[in-house]
Amino acid sequence: MTHYDAILLSSFGGPEGQDDVIPFLRNVTAGRGIPEERLEEVAHHYRHFGGVSPINEQNRRLKAALEAELASRGSELPVYWGNRNWAPYFADAVREAHAAGDTRLLGLVTSAYTSYSGVGQYREDFEKALADTGLSDEVAIDRIREFFDHPGFVTPFVEGVSTSMETLQSEGLSVDEVHVLYVTHSIPMSAADSSGSGFGPGGAYVAQHLAVASVIHDAAAPDAAWSLVYQSRSGDPRTPWLEPDINDAIDELVVADRVKAVVIVPFGFVSDHMEVIWDLDNEAIATAEGHGLRVLRVPTPGVHPAFVAGLVDLVLERVNDVPHAKRRHLSELGPWPDHERIGPADPAGD
Repeated sequence: MTHYDAILLSSFGGPEGQDDVIPFLRNVTAGRGIPEERLEEVAHHYRHFGGVSPINEQNRRLKAALEAELASRGSELPVYWGNRNWAPYFADAVREAHAAGDTRLLGLVTSAYTSYSGVGQYREDFEKALADTGLSDEVAIDRIREFFDHPGFVTPFVEGVSTSMETLQSEGLSVDEVHVLYVTHSIPMSAADSSGSGFGPGGAYVAQHLAVASVIHDAAAPDAAWSLVYQSRSGDPRTPWLEPDINDAIDELVVADRVKAVVIVPFGFVSDHMEVIWDLDNEAIATAEGHGLRVLRVPTPGVHPAFVAGLVDLVLERVNDVPHAKRRHLSELGPWPDHERIGPADPAGD
């Protein structure tokens, strides 16, 4: 068994009021030279919801759910919570843990897939938090593996797609009149290609999404048509990003097929981030309804019991040193390997 003192729930973070919006966006875009006027354009999305992103409240709920699930399994591991871009920051969580005598942390990152943003940047964030707190020689951080094809992550989407298909069929729509759109965050093609070699165009990032979409679809809607689409691209328009954009894909479906309904599956997200409630619930649904389509959006996992239980499974997988061959996964790509530790091998002399 591997000893851990605590779990570090690690997330992106989000503003919690109008005064937070621009400072938060400056944090997100730091070092990229994004002009203030562009930040104001994006700020409109947050201001539409009172300047509040749902992500922090989602993480409070997830933290409480994880604590309850751990307790139900007899684990006394405390859960600390830190963010990349807004309070509480990773450094705050590391200080809090260290003050309580917890020096060997297991990072639970709320990102299911392999990409720089979901893996490399979190590693840099953890390293910076240890350096900023002066605790690089005293605190160590491991992290759970990417969980894109773990049953705990997949199950809520299977249920959501199944329910949506049942709803549409109860309304008199046939399966061949429905198209399922599996949507995730677009990233630059160069970043996708560098996410892992040996997987073809788009690297591990695209391969993982295609694998999971196939697993969900085979279980929930095997007779319906589906496609992988992207959302929320940003940055220099001259830089190639993963396509097609979900809005363009909806436009093309109307032209090419006799589709009467679309099911939107935000399987790139673990909870209702701003990209879900604005880019999908606002923009993509408006695009679909503008074509007269019936549209349903599948819920994100949030604090679905299967998802919470799955995250605790992943924690205990590390605690109990479960062999790679026995780790749970639903696609041929998994289980994804563990990551190298950040910090000393034996913090606090353990």
